[in-house]
Amino acid sequence: MNRAVQTLHFMAGVTASGKTEISLEWAQNQGAEILCCDSVAVYLGMNLGSAKPTEKERALVPHHGLDLCPVSENYDVIRFADYARRVVKEVSARGKALLVVGGSGFYLQSFFLPPSDGIQVSDAIREEVESLDTREGRPVMLKRLRALNPEGLGDLDVHNPRRVMRALERCLSSGKTLDRIRRDYQELPKPFAEFSKRMVWLDRENEEIELRISHRTNAMLKEGLVEETRELLEKGMQGNPTAMSSIGYREVIQYIRGQLTKDELPKEINASTRRLVAKQRKWFRNRLPSASRQILKEAEIPDLNSLHWISDS
Repeated sequence: MNRAVQTLHFMAGVTASGKTEISLEWAQNQGAEILCCDSVAVYLGMNLGSAKPTEKERALVPHHGLDLCPVSENYDVIRFADYARRVVKEVSARGKALLVVGGSGFYLQSFFLPPSDGIQVSDAIREEVESLDTREGRPVMLKRLRALNPEGLGDLDVHNPRRVMRALERCLSSGKTLDRIRRDYQELPKPFAEFSKRMVWLDRENEEIELRISHRTNAMLKEGLVEETRELLEKGMQGNPTAMSSIGYREVIQYIRGQLTKDELPKEINASTRRLVAKQRKWFRNRLPSASRQILKEAEIPDLNSLHWISDS
């Protein structure tokens, strides 16, 4: 294997931190290709709301991970992990370096940990949990889940109904507690073990992030986010909960349905994006080396030589 491809580089970062511009310059400088690690950009047609690299930007550097699936279908981290393995193999065969870029935590995590715990959930258990949710609601589901986990639910987001349902399904299917499932998962073989990995994650001061979020939202709306969303709805977006709940699109759908006014729309998108940034920061702090965090100053792209790449070893 060419020495240039023995290391995978990862550029994580919160929304509106400037990942696209910086990753493009780095990849051009290194002769590298880019794998976008974004759970929204995988969908065809979800361009503006995901801040997908433009055709002009893609012409500068080969990009992977974009437009993988029709918006009417659901795409998950397991499919992405399989796709990523193929991309890494193909780029390695060409003797090129690869830069993984994104802010979708679970997609990023699939390069460091297995994307699945391997627990098989039967249709019967899935139907049982869905029926419980429909009949009794989340409080009853949580009560049952807590009964199966007397030592606690760990960091499970109990305010997310889908995560509560998935957790209950796994406990019922495996006969294990969430803590045991997590410990068993940690012992599974790690993906891409043959590569060393270097990481940098980008952030900015709150005031600057808020300004960039506002500019980003205004630009998306000016460039046609409402029209893009209407087209996606015509292409079957309603059948995809992930797409329907994506920030930007979710608020535009509320606007189309008369639930938001034109003046309220950008404010809601900005507020949702700020909440996403807070969640991303929490995820990165809990899972990435703190030394890899780099707070960027002002609007300009930093000197590439100043990026703090931290090895995972």
